[in-house]
Amino acid sequence: MVLTCTARRAGPLLSFLRTELGLSSSLVKSLKTGSVFRVNGEPVFTDFPVQPGDVVTALLTEDPPDFPAQDLPLDILYEDEALLAVDKGPGLWVHPSPSRYTGTLANGVAGYFSRTKQPCGVHVVTRLDRDTFGVVLLAKHAHIHALLCQSQRAGQLRKTYQATVRGSMPEPSGIIDLPIRRRDGGSLLREVHPDGQAAVTRYRVLNERGGLSLLELEPVTGRTHQLRVHCAALGCPILGDRDYGGGSDTVPHQQLCAVSLTLPHPLTGEPLTIYSRQRPFFPKFLTADG
Repeated sequence: MVLTCTARRAGPLLSFLRTELGLSSSLVKSLKTGSVFRVNGEPVFTDFPVQPGDVVTALLTEDPPDFPAQDLPLDILYEDEALLAVDKGPGLWVHPSPSRYTGTLANGVAGYFSRTKQPCGVHVVTRLDRDTFGVVLLAKHAHIHALLCQSQRAGQLRKTYQATVRGSMPEPSGIIDLPIRRRDGGSLLREVHPDGQAAVTRYRVLNERGGLSLLELEPVTGRTHQLRVHCAALGCPILGDRDYGGGSDTVPHQQLCAVSLTLPHPLTGEPLTIYSRQRPFFPKFLTADG
């Protein structure tokens, strides 16, 4: 990835790398060796005196991921020099782990970058549970990932989900403000508990039919399993979610979809919205016996 700016002031190169190009001090330190930083096309050190009108360039490199690249199907929703967004299906883990080193979304993205000869990293910005489906955003470089994490902390990444749940919500729309913690006994599951971390979800009922409700959900905070736990706590578990009371013999996985993601582009600041092509199951009609 190449980052460029034209100087409007005088100063040491380091100040342009940190301010105009937004590179972190740790990233600058890691890139100091080699011909990475240039002024008017010439390799220079970070103390080089930049003058107004000079063109400052940073050539950002990425080490290959430490997991295998695989040729796996990807449904690409958006791509540019900084970002990749894919439409993840249910049942797919996002990232490898010691017990699951291949067959994940990240393995497939690494394979895609290899096939298209893009020297990019695989930096997941918005993770989803294995059975949650929809938009997953990835950064192609650690620098872009850091910028997006800053945007996320500032509340500038808006994630919207849809879910089919059992039962009816207490109001047509509202806010669920219930703290969440990990269950006792080493479980990976979560629960609502007064000692938990603050967790807030906005919801809106889109439709109701046959004992099911279709919801729009927006997590204000980002706790693990937050939407699943909050819906279950209101007596409306997500359909197909066996961990939190929504298990179904006819629905093979939880009906929770990340339908859209809105963010300022990390390089231009322009608003960007990415939409999933998927939606949770919701019956279009009822049979005569309901």
